[in-house]
Amino acid sequence: MQIKIENLTYTYGTGTPFEKKALDNINLNINKGEFVGIIGHTGSGKSTFVQHLNGLIKVQEGIIEIEGKNISQKGYVLKTLRQNVGLVFQYPEYQLFEETIEKDIAYGPKNLNLSDDEILVRVKESMNYVGLNYEEMKDRSPFELSGGQKRRVAIAGVLAMRPKILILDEPTAGLDPKGRDEILNQIVKLHKENSDMTLMVVSHSMEDMAKLVDRLIVFSKGKIFKDGNPKEIFSDINSLESVGLGVPQITSCMEVLKKQGFDIKGTVLTVEDAKRQIIDIIKEKTNV
Repeated sequence: MQIKIENLTYTYGTGTPFEKKALDNINLNINKGEFVGIIGHTGSGKSTFVQHLNGLIKVQEGIIEIEGKNISQKGYVLKTLRQNVGLVFQYPEYQLFEETIEKDIAYGPKNLNLSDDEILVRVKESMNYVGLNYEEMKDRSPFELSGGQKRRVAIAGVLAMRPKILILDEPTAGLDPKGRDEILNQIVKLHKENSDMTLMVVSHSMEDMAKLVDRLIVFSKGKIFKDGNPKEIFSDINSLESVGLGVPQITSCMEVLKKQGFDIKGTVLTVEDAKRQIIDIIKEKTNV
């Protein structure tokens, strides 16, 4: 496995009146190329968890292995870790600072002391991944762009480092519907075109998680509450509600129809699936 975590525990404010255990004995394996969603109520530990994965928070207790190497072991170089694990924070557009889009995306690769030719290749490649045309956009100021476009530039800057693991923390936070759709479509595209890249998305949006990921990890009170595919996770509505979470609205709607006697098959996660099933039910009832 690409990420192996054993007995990871982290406490904020140890020895003070504000002491709080944010992570409590986390054990987890994530394989190369997986598309993983991480959900949980505010304060559940999910952000603390992902910040451990690229060394922003140091391990207090337990072991984290990335690519078979213990990141806490003496002599392990954090620069190597941060090249392998790219983390895109909430509102990453606030970290844009260069005068042009090209310069902003090129900033990370330049710090790797790459040749100008290699930097250009990476800038073009990463812009393509997020749906930005290099010739049209390279000389524009990132501050002139829409919210969704700014976020794509910020993501491209991380992709230009060619991470083996990419973590997106609330990638659609604060965006309007158009911006949300832009980002989600590019995330799906990125996953399809980079099957070897492990992709992790932290989100409060159950709808986004239902449509995007192959595996869902649910955090609650610093522990892993559930771990499985979206249909498995969202089929247990009562359990999720017990930890302050819900399910996609379409899932709730279809569960109501199921209780009223309609022949709804399985757990419905998307509007497209719901539409197909409802059309089939109408056809059956009207003998069309």
